[in-house]
Amino acid sequence: QVQLVESGGGLVQAGGSLRLSCVASGRTFRSYRMGWFRQAPGKEREFVATINWSGDSTDYSDSVKGRFTISRDNAKNTVYLQMNSLRREDTAVYYCARHRIGSVLTTPGGYEYWGQGTQVTVSS
Repeated sequence: QVQLVESGGGLVQAGGSLRLSCVASGRTFRSYRMGWFRQAPGKEREFVATINWSGDSTDYSDSVKGRFTISRDNAKNTVYLQMNSLRREDTAVYYCARHRIGSVLTTPGGYEYWGQGTQVTVSS
């Protein structure tokens, strides 16, 4: 069983930065693509960013492109999400997830293991 544990969320003013971390259990972390999603109150879970197993290929939603950076450290079984220039509309619970091989990259259904989420709140 894979366990994913997110951390790093909190309250930040608009324009500020946060770095989220997600630590994965198990020895197979380096073999899988990972992703970050978010869910705001009353809204569906939405794609934020994804990174391939080696870290040399990434993709972002249009809403975060140029502001957020996904990265990973396979030696530490950890994937990160650096969030800069935060906006009120970035407020959500952020989840990391492990991709299901062969599935779509940018929808929640393409991921098979999820963390419990970490709250990010951006104030004006």
